[in-house]
Amino acid sequence: MLFYLALLVAMALLVITVYVIIRKTRSKTLQQELTASDLLSNFRELHCRGELSDAEFRTIKATLAARLQQELKDNAKTG
Repeated sequence: MLFYLALLVAMALLVITVYVIIRKTRSKTLQQELTASDLLSNFRELHCRGELSDAEFRTIKATLAARLQQELKDNAKTG
């Protein structure tokens, strides 16, 4: 009986450890995500080098516009 209890505790600790590792890994991945401003800067550089056409760059800017506005609002609230 004591053996099964010890086994159950060990399994619970293993599950908790795996959960914590996954959470830390996922949070690091999310922190590394580029902001809309960073993305726009990268695409602007590609456009300046001629690797993106004017139409492609306009489409990208329009796509990132809402995300960029939200980031600016978030920064205004925290800063």
